[in-house]
Amino acid sequence: MAHPKRRHSSTRRDKRRTHDALQGKALSTDPTTGEVHLMHRAHVFEGNLVYKGKVVVEGYKQV
Repeated sequence: MAHPKRRHSSTRRDKRRTHDALQGKALSTDPTTGEVHLMHRAHVFEGNLVYKGKVVVEGYKQV
């Protein structure tokens, strides 16, 4: 097993551990459609593209 020649500093250790406390993505509920979606993103509802409660594109075809 490998052994370090010198001791690693606490700063170096903490930099390695910065990503241990990642959180899930922020979800939001559209007040008009009730659809759960990622915040600040448009979402498809009943074939229409909706953003901030308003229809942006009618007849949106999801690829």
